[in-house]
Amino acid sequence: MVPKAFTFSALAIGLGAVLASLSASHRAQQAEAAHPPEGAFVAVTGGRVHYVQQGTGPHLILLHGAGGNLRDFTFDLMGRLTDRYTVTAFDRPGLGYTDRVPGVATGVAATAGDSPQQQAAMLREAALALGIENPIVAGHSFGGIVSYAWAVAGLNNPSPVNAAAVVSIAGVTMPWPGDLDPYYRINGSTFGGLVTVPLIAALVPGSIVRDRIESTFAPQAAPFGYADYIGAGLTLRNASFRANIRQVNTLRPEVVKLSARYPELTLPIEIVHGTADTTVPIHIHADEVIKIVSSAHVTRLDGIGHMPHHTNPTDVTAAIDRAAARARLR
Repeated sequence: MVPKAFTFSALAIGLGAVLASLSASHRAQQAEAAHPPEGAFVAVTGGRVHYVQQGTGPHLILLHGAGGNLRDFTFDLMGRLTDRYTVTAFDRPGLGYTDRVPGVATGVAATAGDSPQQQAAMLREAALALGIENPIVAGHSFGGIVSYAWAVAGLNNPSPVNAAAVVSIAGVTMPWPGDLDPYYRINGSTFGGLVTVPLIAALVPGSIVRDRIESTFAPQAAPFGYADYIGAGLTLRNASFRANIRQVNTLRPEVVKLSARYPELTLPIEIVHGTADTTVPIHIHADEVIKIVSSAHVTRLDGIGHMPHHTNPTDVTAAIDRAAARARLR
């Protein structure tokens, strides 16, 4: 009886895995059909990068946060800037329609993430291929640390694509105390890659996705139509889900390395950060980085959460304009 029970259990688990895989594949196809690439692709070493470029004037690069894609900027912010900047929004590696950083393990049982330094290198190559020069590099949340990595890469690397200025929008900048939420630690593990990620990708209901979007905006509400526009299903594709989780789960040691070089930065840095941001708390990040970077200036938004480029776009565009003026681009 015991061997038979084990056999039935194994068959049930195997059938469940097959059904989950089929469901996840179907949902991924639906997500891509509903939210196809908005822009074009540029070839880089080992893959390609998806981008949208609009406008005229000095170059401005926009880098989205964890779990997102460039649609986070094309929803509203980009249109507020194209009258005076050539704006290029990139899908970061592994998200949206941009490939993973070449050489990073991508198997279902792997745990490595694309580091901010690796992401910056890949996107700098894309920017160079597109003829971008002296850009302002603006990043939201995880995109914030990639923008700092972009600037740090220029310290010892003369290049036309070195940042003229950085704008951090609720950006990750400094090492944080304690561990990440179990959501990242479990899903970023080998067990998560094999078991929990495929199940979440296959089974998570739309109501939970919308609740998570609303919690990211809290204490403000997401703007009308944002949840449908952003294409959260793109991030729930197995490969993108794993890439995003692993990037966050392996981030802290890379922030430690990067922050050691911040005192060398002299380029203009504008920071916009809400005091009610619980995702990337201002007292851990913005308030600490200004202590070691003399060129950094913080705009504190009282009572504002993690998405100021949607809730306070005027403050964000003003910070970008200040960065351009300080860099003598306008």
